Amino acid sequence: MNRRSERCGLLLAGFFALHTVAAQETLPKPDPGFQGKIGVTLEDSVPAWPAQPVAPKGAPNVVLILLDDVGFGASATFGGPAATPDLDRLASEGLRYNRFHTTALCSPTRAALLTGRNHHQAGFGVVIETARGYPGYNGYWRKDTVSVAEVLRRNGYSTAAFGKWHNTPAGEITPVGPYDRWPTHLGFEYFYGFQGGETNQWEPQLYRNTEAVEPRKTPEQGYHLTADLADEAIGWLRKQRSLAPNKPFFLYFATGATHAPLHVPKEWIDKYRGRFDQGWDKLREEIFERQKRLGVIPANTVLTPRPKELPAWDSLSPDQKRLYARQMEVYAAFLSHTDHQVGRLLDAVRKTGQWDNSLVFYIVGDNGGSAEGTLDGSVRNIASFFGTRDDVATQLAHIDELGSPLHDNHYAVPWAWATNSPFQWTKQVASHFGGTRNPLVVSWPARIKQPGGLRSQFHHVNDVAPTIYEAAGITFPETVDGVAQIPLEGKSLLYSFNDPNAPDTHTVQYFEMFGNRAVYKDGWLAGARHGLPWELQGRKDDFENDRWELYHVAEDFSQAHDLAAQYPDKLKELQAEFDKEAWRNNVYPLSAGLLDNLRGGDGPSLAKGRSSFVYTAGSVRIPDATAPRLEGRAHRIVATVDIPPAGAEGVLVAHGGRFGGYSLYLKDGRLVYETNTLGRNRHVLTSTVPVPAGRVELGFEFQPDGNSGKSGIGRLFVNGQPAGEAHLAGIGSLRAALTETFDVGEERGSVVSNAYAAPYRFTGTLEKLTVDLQ
Repeated sequence: MNRRSERCGLLLAGFFALHTVAAQETLPKPDPGFQGKIGVTLEDSVPAWPAQPVAPKGAPNVVLILLDDVGFGASATFGGPAATPDLDRLASEGLRYNRFHTTALCSPTRAALLTGRNHHQAGFGVVIETARGYPGYNGYWRKDTVSVAEVLRRNGYSTAAFGKWHNTPAGEITPVGPYDRWPTHLGFEYFYGFQGGETNQWEPQLYRNTEAVEPRKTPEQGYHLTADLADEAIGWLRKQRSLAPNKPFFLYFATGATHAPLHVPKEWIDKYRGRFDQGWDKLREEIFERQKRLGVIPANTVLTPRPKELPAWDSLSPDQKRLYARQMEVYAAFLSHTDHQVGRLLDAVRKTGQWDNSLVFYIVGDNGGSAEGTLDGSVRNIASFFGTRDDVATQLAHIDELGSPLHDNHYAVPWAWATNSPFQWTKQVASHFGGTRNPLVVSWPARIKQPGGLRSQFHHVNDVAPTIYEAAGITFPETVDGVAQIPLEGKSLLYSFNDPNAPDTHTVQYFEMFGNRAVYKDGWLAGARHGLPWELQGRKDDFENDRWELYHVAEDFSQAHDLAAQYPDKLKELQAEFDKEAWRNNVYPLSAGLLDNLRGGDGPSLAKGRSSFVYTAGSVRIPDATAPRLEGRAHRIVATVDIPPAGAEGVLVAHGGRFGGYSLYLKDGRLVYETNTLGRNRHVLTSTVPVPAGRVELGFEFQPDGNSGKSGIGRLFVNGQPAGEAHLAGIGSLRAALTETFDVGEERGSVVSNAYAAPYRFTGTLEKLTVDLQ
């Protein structure tokens, strides 16, 4: 070969090498074109089909499990009081990580988990219900932060998600989309679960892909959401293994448990009776001692003290102790029940014969224990977000019903602190590990050589996606569908699997949630707490008054020793690091507000800016964020119906459910309007005249009588004629029914009224229903 030919050969080789790299780093991968031969006839032609994506040889199956609202010290595997035998078993087969971190809140952790970026980079600085119109906070999953599911799907994986999603903008969760930011448009070929931050575990609002569906059983028939999710995931897995046994799978299983409401079958609660009579101070000490015995915390760890804002157990009355102990029995049962359902799924994976090459992540909580249940706990948790709290006497009257479908119950704040042992603070508090440190167990029998070990490298939830890519042998794409991608922030954990002493690779990480903020760098952490997590209203943005703390967490595992006064220069260095990271990641502007925009924030929705709405029968499962906003406003509802000669009954329109809302319905030949305030106070207005047969207009109007709009005169009309009026305390506490929906012609989910059972479909013909806001 002459020099010129050799140079050309090298150039061509270089071109093809570059082309190959580009193909690996771009999705979709370049189309190689038709690889067959086309002649005049079939005889002299060779067919070829478009190539389908094939996963790299040996790529593992991936099972990603995420629990909700679980403190570092809640599970028995990490020293806690709740038995978690399936987590124990997985830990014995794999590795425990005791310096793994989340973001301190639901949607943000999930965004970081599924993208491998920081939560503000993906647009999820807060939960979707409190979204704001800034890049780091709008809840709009960015096209330059592709999900791990999408990358895996385009590289030959089957993908499915089950359970809590919580990453679709509230204004887009409608029966008509848009669906761009639903799971099935973000890389998951199949989805079964719920969309919001929480749901009723007994009567959930479910979706299959993008279609609203109802549970197949009732609570009385033994239904529970976590068991249902496990059933669905196992069913999908079996189908996938039967039909596509040569494709690896990515299965994301995110429970609504153990987020409030704390709903769990009674037989599980009974197992914990009397187990928490010692109270939260003693429980925290017990957890701490078990953690040391298990080795999940260093021997020199210091147990941080109870904050002055929380009461000592010994200061409580006998009634308080009896109630609070029962609350914790319910919570522990809920966590054990959840672990059991996860175990059923893991057993199904084992039975596929693919267990050795299955990479399993079991993340025990998307943040620390939840301090959103008030200092007394609650039987109406959503109501407590808006300042309506249940006192001890009210809760004691229902103590044996806690965990049942009758209540939206949560435990008292100090239990969250206790189960976050040995750390300070709780969920929402991103400045301290009580909000951000969660247990992680990883199993991969084919690659983990010494199972049962402990790993203490510093890691973050954004490290999971890079770990999956490295394990699967997939190069992360630089562009997806022509959109340049923000580089991965996370670092793969793979280096630590077989080297417990390997130096950390994740050396810098910021944290921020509702103004609680911190930054970690090379073994040091500086943080500033802003406000109390259980003060859900009236938070101020006076960040300049926050006191910064400094911890050498490489030596001080629990953040027990504040060194800010001793090392002011180190503190200034880390404060500057936080500011740099905050600007780089869209963290600014800071805001402490949790409830100022609740119900979907102030973002776009199908209801925004409208004062008139027209619905037909079958317009159901319309979420609160896109329903007419009636609270505090004069309004009129008119249903045009056809009543058969024998009469009709059923719901014309209902918004809300068991724990708050309103319903306009026909029963016993009369038109009825009923309000439900927090599941406790009800007002029923029944028409003074019967509803005639034939075509009829049935109406209700409300006129507020004061500035607050919380009370006023309600009036019923039949064919335009007055048919009864009454003074109403309001139109029902809709804001206490965020997990329920607006339904026309029937009622889905739990029901506003005790006068009927779901769905109570209207048996006449509903031509249209109009809602006019004045």
